[in-house]
Amino acid sequence: MSPISSSPEPASASLREQTQALLRDTPIIQAPMAGATTPELTAAVSNAGGLGSLGIGGADPTRAAEQIARTADLTERPFMVNFFAHAEPRSSALVTQSWLRLLEPEFAAFATASPGTLRAIYASAATPGENTQRLVDVLAATRPAVVSFHFGLPAAGMIEQLHDAGILVFVTATTPEEARLVERAGADAVVAQGREAGGHRGVFDSTLDGDVDGDAHASRGSSTLGLIAAAARAVDLPLIAAGGLMDGVDVARALDAGAAAAQLGTAFLLCPEAATGPAHRERIREEVSRAHVSDIPRTDLGEQQLEAIDPTAFTSAVSGRPARGLRNRMHEIGVRARKLGVQIPAYPLTYDAGKALAAAASAHGDATSFAAHWAGSEVGRAREMPAADLVRTLVAELERARG
Repeated sequence: MSPISSSPEPASASLREQTQALLRDTPIIQAPMAGATTPELTAAVSNAGGLGSLGIGGADPTRAAEQIARTADLTERPFMVNFFAHAEPRSSALVTQSWLRLLEPEFAAFATASPGTLRAIYASAATPGENTQRLVDVLAATRPAVVSFHFGLPAAGMIEQLHDAGILVFVTATTPEEARLVERAGADAVVAQGREAGGHRGVFDSTLDGDVDGDAHASRGSSTLGLIAAAARAVDLPLIAAGGLMDGVDVARALDAGAAAAQLGTAFLLCPEAATGPAHRERIREEVSRAHVSDIPRTDLGEQQLEAIDPTAFTSAVSGRPARGLRNRMHEIGVRARKLGVQIPAYPLTYDAGKALAAAASAHGDATSFAAHWAGSEVGRAREMPAADLVRTLVAELERARG
């Protein structure tokens, strides 16, 4: 097993050409939503002409190998695999115990004891060592077309080893400054994630995002189209727009703003191939129904009006990182923690308690109040259809929008 090197090189002209060709041929990308994506969803999107993505999340070499193999059995077309690249959490006994005390009444309501400690339940691709090297070896052997990273840059030298295996590397950025770091690290494209995106914000340092609990607007972050414009001035890499994109018209706007491709996540949550849970699906359907009975087109509403009717908001209470989802009890807990001055433990320590609480509630018939029902701000525009049909619909809408 060879050690990971530590000298980043800029992407070669050949890699740049490969990236441009891939994004030109597949300008619609299905977002790698960890927990919601499946090999079946990924393959269906790729087979329909998009770029399907597997959200592996934690840097688990065994699971990555299994999921990539299953996907490769279902498609011969390119697909992407995504991993978390978060900083290792710093544990504080005081912070941990304060947080668990805050959650005690919630666990008690389900006759369950709160955890005594919190574990870092996800490995990170940013952490050098044997596990990360095993992951590199798996990827080099299986060779997905693209490997992408969320929450930061991978371990030093990993991008070079992936390039040596003929794999393109994309990294999420939420600011022009992060985009510059991605470019300097030698990645091939920037996934520019705006504040409208569902799920976890891909910020490199989540402490810089401030306290966003209960905030639907998250003014600390740029809108997707605003970020594309700012990042285009900051870097000379292809940009992939992500956040709030639901139909072909949205994709056209992103491309017209300077993006090379568009990444859609929430749009695929109601596809039958997605692993979206029954309660999560039902809540999305409720928001779709609610949006359809509105007499005022969303395009006629101002930013403040959209915020007022947004069924989603950010919270760090689920996982320890800001993430946008359908409002529930966890958002209320995050707001309460802020008012009481209780610090939320770092990601993914908080997720250990969040998952335990959601499981306890679900076992007592409540699959909604504490669950991580991630969704973007435009969730009310989701459409329920097979993934291949959705890709074809998006392409047709894009073609009409661009003439």
